Amino acid sequence: QVQLVESGGGLVQPGGSLRLSCAASGTIFSANVMGWYRQAPGKQRELVANMASGGDTNYAYSVKGRFTISRDNAKNTVYLQMSSLKPEDTAVYYCNVRQGSPWRQFDYWGQGTQVTVSS
Repeated sequence: QVQLVESGGGLVQPGGSLRLSCAASGTIFSANVMGWYRQAPGKQRELVANMASGGDTNYAYSVKGRFTISRDNAKNTVYLQMSSLKPEDTAVYYCNVRQGSPWRQFDYWGQGTQVTVSS
């Protein structure tokens, strides 16, 4: 099992910055993908960014150039630095770890942290 604990959400004005952190514990494979998803009211959960243990990254088009994902493999922690925040970035942000065998992957989720961008 994997447990994920997120921190860093809150209220920020448009144009501001926030940094989310997610610490993973439990049975963590050396090869995995850690990332962030978000879900706004009335919308489906969507990928924000993820990062493989080898360093490859993926970003949603809407956050490219504004958000940066990073990870500390020694600490099993993933970060999301969010800058130039917009009201449309308002959502609950969920940490995700995907790992498993080549035949079956498992997704683990954090409890979510609210990010509100408003003046």
